[in-house]
Amino acid sequence: MSNSIENLMDSTLSKLKEIVNADTIIGKPINAADGTVVIPVSKVSYGFASGGSDLCSDKTDKNLFGGGNGAGVNISPVAFLVISGANVKLLQIESFSSSLDRVISMAPDVIDKISKFLKKKKESQDSQISDSKRL
Repeated sequence: MSNSIENLMDSTLSKLKEIVNADTIIGKPINAADGTVVIPVSKVSYGFASGGSDLCSDKTDKNLFGGGNGAGVNISPVAFLVISGANVKLLQIESFSSSLDRVISMAPDVIDKISKFLKKKKESQDSQISDSKRL
């Protein structure tokens, strides 16, 4: 019996592996005419069940096996990664479920703005130092 159940589960899992792979979660990049690249991101949920039993027959000496399995897969798009030049943005499809989600989604923009500010400040200081050396 255990061998038959293992065969059922192996068959189910191999079919799930065919459906759910890395290309399902992080989709193939889509190239726009202006050079922007859009990458779809999906959430995959799946479940499976398998079971069986040996059936004894009084009329024959054969042990019979009865069993079954089933699986379900749900693939939901959740976001798009948009790459335009040196900028990368995550565009969520669903609204934010918490403040933490909103903060996490804003982090790349905040980091970019801080980096630009620090770069401008350093350039300003460098130009002041070079101006003072000329005097």
